[in-house]
Amino acid sequence: MKILVTGAKGFVGRNLCAQLKNIRDGKARGCGVAVDEIFEYDIDSAPEELDAACAAADFVFNLAGVNRPQNASEFMEGNFGFASTLLDTLRRQGNACPVMLSSSQQASLTGRFGNSEYGRSKKAGEDLFLSYGAGTGAKVLVYRFPNLFGKWCRPNYNSAVATFCNAVANDLPYTVNDPSVELELLYIDDLVDEMVACLRGGEHRCEFEGLEVLPSASGRYCYVPVTHRATLGEIVSLLKEFAEQPRTLMIPEIPAGSFAKKLYSTYLSYLPKEKVAFPLKMNVDERGSFTELLHTPGCGQVSINISRPGITKGQHWHNTKFEQFIVVKGHGLIQQRNLGDPEGKVLEWEVSGDHIQAVHMLPGYTHNIINLSDTEDLVTVMYCNEVFNPDRPDTYFDPVK
Repeated sequence: MKILVTGAKGFVGRNLCAQLKNIRDGKARGCGVAVDEIFEYDIDSAPEELDAACAAADFVFNLAGVNRPQNASEFMEGNFGFASTLLDTLRRQGNACPVMLSSSQQASLTGRFGNSEYGRSKKAGEDLFLSYGAGTGAKVLVYRFPNLFGKWCRPNYNSAVATFCNAVANDLPYTVNDPSVELELLYIDDLVDEMVACLRGGEHRCEFEGLEVLPSASGRYCYVPVTHRATLGEIVSLLKEFAEQPRTLMIPEIPAGSFAKKLYSTYLSYLPKEKVAFPLKMNVDERGSFTELLHTPGCGQVSINISRPGITKGQHWHNTKFEQFIVVKGHGLIQQRNLGDPEGKVLEWEVSGDHIQAVHMLPGYTHNIINLSDTEDLVTVMYCNEVFNPDRPDTYFDPVK
């Protein structure tokens, strides 16, 4: 399949083209579509490039448009005018391949968008595409996107999320005029997944009642089924929490598919180089070191433990706390004894970085870890089901032997 992407250098265009190239090059699995060639067209492309691409394309994504022109009249020229040029070129080339149009919620011309020059230009583009489909029989997919966010989005332009992410990540000033304002938000990867689905005929059809999506298999319009709603205040609060992670080590709750997970990935993409790496507090003594790597709100913490040759660590037990020891380098011995066992039987596991395994430290069992090497450090990743609380450590000294 040969694909034309107009507006290829924009936010959506860059993300879509990157994934199309992954598919073309065999790097993306399970997409159910083959991509042979990608024509990337943007404002600095030569007109003859559009002619050639329109002649060869099997599918067209029209992402080109104007968001922040100097003059309001440029909305119609950039959004309606280019759409007309594109469709005229397809007609001239006799190519009735499917065409997708990137439109906006503002094209609804309802509510706060009732007097939007941008919305009127987008609505004119929509009507042009729908008329083109009716006249040529070409499949037309008109998407009205809500607020978009994700990596590579330009801050201080047309995305509040990009602006806030960039400001918080780079310690820049920002203003939230009304924290209670709620946005409907569409993550760029969800958008791109929908665009790839379009290539195999899996688009989601709908009608619109104002801003409300009414799913319908025969609808004139299309929509991305996965969006999120959040207030400006909630967005900024999450970003402040993310910014504290290098200090607190607390990884926020980011369930699969959640807005928080997608926002965190977006925030990280705006970090300057000096914030990408940050120091961790190493607790060092003659036995080696112990360093906490990360904390979680509900699932405990992960740490790294380094034991010098011949050193024994641990020799304690817990009531409720449990751990997993995972030796990733060196050669060691883990011992545990059940304090409730009158016979005092000791259980042993020989562990090595050459054969990585996880060993549970059981509640009510005193345990240790011994470096069996005379020359090599023993490196152990340690998971604990709760973040250490010095006021309630639940840790009691008792040698295993």
